[in-house]
Amino acid sequence: MGGVMDKGLAPLRVILGFSLLSTGIHYAHNAVRYADYPQLEGITPLVGGIVVAVTWVVLTAFGWLGYRAYTQGRYERALAFLLGYSLAGMVTLGHFLTGVPQIPAFWFATIFTDAAAGLALWVFLTWAWTTLNRVSGRDQVSTQH
Repeated sequence: MGGVMDKGLAPLRVILGFSLLSTGIHYAHNAVRYADYPQLEGITPLVGGIVVAVTWVVLTAFGWLGYRAYTQGRYERALAFLLGYSLAGMVTLGHFLTGVPQIPAFWFATIFTDAAAGLALWVFLTWAWTTLNRVSGRDQVSTQH
């Protein structure tokens, strides 16, 4: 099984690299320009910016821990951490729950590149999970007597 998972390492690196770049840019803009986005009632731009920055750091740590566990062959742990990290991309779609952000096109696009990165990670995780749980014919035990 190690050979199959080693093949998955290159796509995982590409997905994580893309996600790190996209979410890093997007979350940095959100932290610095929090007031440019639709507001949640009761949250000041200063507090909102701090929450955004801390959230990115925590979610990115999940990505790092997931990647590290994956390279060590600790796949179930890796997939759990990577699923948590995928939220860094998918949660940006939440901007639309409070209205459509009135921001320049580049920053608006990063909402969708984040979501694409999260979705790509979900596709990878689905592939990895099914690969990990696949039982080959020689590994199966007959229950017939």
